[in-house]
Amino acid sequence: MISEFTHKIPKELQPRSGKVFYSGRKAFMQKAPLYLLGVNPGGDPVIVSEETIDSHTNRVLNDFPEDWSAYRDESWAGAVPGTRGMQPRVLHLLKTLKLSPGEVPSSNIVFVRSRREDQLKGDMAALAETCWPFHGRVIDQLRPKVVLCFGKTSGRFVCKKLEASKQIDQFVETNNRRWRSRTFASARGKIVIVATHPSIANWTASDTVPNDLVRRALLK
Repeated sequence: MISEFTHKIPKELQPRSGKVFYSGRKAFMQKAPLYLLGVNPGGDPVIVSEETIDSHTNRVLNDFPEDWSAYRDESWAGAVPGTRGMQPRVLHLLKTLKLSPGEVPSSNIVFVRSRREDQLKGDMAALAETCWPFHGRVIDQLRPKVVLCFGKTSGRFVCKKLEASKQIDQFVETNNRRWRSRTFASARGKIVIVATHPSIANWTASDTVPNDLVRRALLK
C-alpha cells in the first residue's frame, strides 16, 4: 500500500530537499488509529540538499526496516537517535498511548524542508495544497480515527480539508501560559486534534503533554 501512496507525491517537489515519510512501510500498510502530521521537515535545505524528497522516499521503500520511525531511529544533528529536539516528546506521547512509533503513520502537511516555518510563509498554503492529495489518500485508505496535528499551521489546514469545525474537547496546560490543544470533529466523524507544537511545548512534562486529550479522542 505504501507504494500506492508514493504515486501521490508531487513530481515537481521530488528533487527538492525534504521528505514525506516519518515512519516506515509497516505504518503505511495497515489501518491505524492515529495519523501524525507536522508542518514541514526542519533543517537547512542547502546543507541537506542531498536528502531530496525522492531519495528519502526510495530509502524508506528499499533500505530502512519496515518498522522504522524518524522520531525513534533517526539521528538528528548527530545526536543519539530519539533524543534530539521534539523526538523524545513525540516518543513520550506515543508511549503513554501504548502505540509503537514504527506502526503510527507520520508525515508533514508540506514535504519541502526549511530551517524555520516562516521561511516558507509565502509558499506554505500553495505547498500544502500541492501535498494534500497524498494525505487525503492516506486518510481514506488507513482510516485513522484521529489526525493529530503539531501546531496551528497544520491543524487549521487539516481541519479545513476534513471539514472538522466543531470543537468537542480541549486540554489547557496547567502552567502559567495556559496554552490550549483542541479537538475538532466533522459531521462525517473525522476527528482532528490541533495540539501545541512539540518543538515548543514539552510533551514529556505532565503540565503540557496532551496525552489525555488524544486518548479521549481515540476512545470516541
